[in-house]
Amino acid sequence: MSEKPVEEMSFEEALKELEDVVRRLEQGDVPLDESIRLYERGAKLKRRCEKKLREAEEKVAQITLDESGNPSGTVPVEEL
Repeated sequence: MSEKPVEEMSFEEALKELEDVVRRLEQGDVPLDESIRLYERGAKLKRRCEKKLREAEEKVAQITLDESGNPSGTVPVEEL
């Protein structure tokens, strides 16, 4: 079975696989070599999730509100 490259995963895909990795490692019945491979994959998945969350936070931070609190446009992140 071929693993999808982490860099191509959505947040949801990476999070689901990360949860699977953690569950397998917590079971404790994985051979050492496989545990190391899972840990390394999990670290990549964690970084991917963090990156996607940062990107989402930046998009949310760009939304500007009018006097009534309604979205009125966006501001480039560089201007924040």
